[in-house]
Amino acid sequence: MKNLHEQDRKYILNTYKREKLVIEKAEGSYLYDIDGNKYLDMYSGISVNNLGHDKKIVEAMVGQASKYIHLSNYFVSEPVVSLAKLLAENSFASKVFFTNSGTESNEAAIKLCRKYGKQFSENKHELLSAYNSFHGRTNGSLAITGQEKYQNSFSPLIPGVRYFEYNNIESLKDAANENTCALFLEIIQGEGGIVEISQKFIDEAVRLSTEYNFLIVIDEVQTGMGRTGDLFAYEKYNFSPDIVTISKSLGGGIPLGAVLVSEKSEEVLTVGDHGSTFGGNPVSCACGLYVLESIVNTNLLEEVRQKGAFLIKKLNSLKENYPNIIKDVRGRGLMIGIDVKNHVNRIKELAQAKNILLNSTADTIIRLIPPLSISQDEINQFLDIFEEIILQCNNQ
Repeated sequence: MKNLHEQDRKYILNTYKREKLVIEKAEGSYLYDIDGNKYLDMYSGISVNNLGHDKKIVEAMVGQASKYIHLSNYFVSEPVVSLAKLLAENSFASKVFFTNSGTESNEAAIKLCRKYGKQFSENKHELLSAYNSFHGRTNGSLAITGQEKYQNSFSPLIPGVRYFEYNNIESLKDAANENTCALFLEIIQGEGGIVEISQKFIDEAVRLSTEYNFLIVIDEVQTGMGRTGDLFAYEKYNFSPDIVTISKSLGGGIPLGAVLVSEKSEEVLTVGDHGSTFGGNPVSCACGLYVLESIVNTNLLEEVRQKGAFLIKKLNSLKENYPNIIKDVRGRGLMIGIDVKNHVNRIKELAQAKNILLNSTADTIIRLIPPLSISQDEINQFLDIFEEIILQCNNQ
């Protein structure tokens, strides 16, 4: 185990910046390394383990695996149908297509949207996406990720993508036209620094979608499944999307994604238009069913709203006390960004030394995306240690 990092570098493509820790086990909101040290996990696998490291997910996995692990999608499967039904019953959707990841969900949505546009005109194929957005790393999803740093090495990407400035109504109006088939939006830009959409922008997007007859696709890969205090982040706004893409926390740690489709566009893709060997895997869907039931059949969403409001209030107090370190606090529910300027890496290092694991994004943002099941005592533990760290940075 001591040379695991060396073996990792030797045999696995170097596409990730690994932490120095070697994790042996996980339980609840904590990770344990091979030396027995216990770490409070404040980014839950980048919003994957929304229920923490819940052993009942393992029970759901084993229960289904004891029946069968995989069936071809030529066969119906009870956990797959049950999860699709529960997703539809708790959203705008009439039908669901299952995938293995967020980027696969967005790829499927791109295909659906382009076929939708071709029903009206061969030229109606353009996709709109925001600068600073993130929708995935495969060819199509990378093309609608509005950040050149991810794109430059892999051009040419798929054509027909137009970008606009997030929350800038005039920029969106300039980008939209009769050739637009879809608008891709994050309600909160996660990789873009925890920046939330405005109601006015959503209202204009809906108006333009009616004027030009295009679909609105909401990427809830990071914000979905209760992260913001609603099952889906779009619920805060007075509109119904045409498509929502989800993944990450849907499977509770097992690869699973989905495309939620409205009645308007449920018949666009037909037999043979799209598919996935492992999409809708029965074991994954059994885990997803447990996760979704744990959210919609409990008071977890209300708890997330309360915990998030408490955290943001306390962090804003720290901002007032340490303005040289904390520039801004923003977010909703348990998706919170703390702009700490150029202190971000130092804060992460100090936190890990104090057994707190923190994630960062957009160069200056500490991104808090802990398990939704995090306890009040664990939140207080984080706040106490985080204040010690901010004070240490302030005095240096």
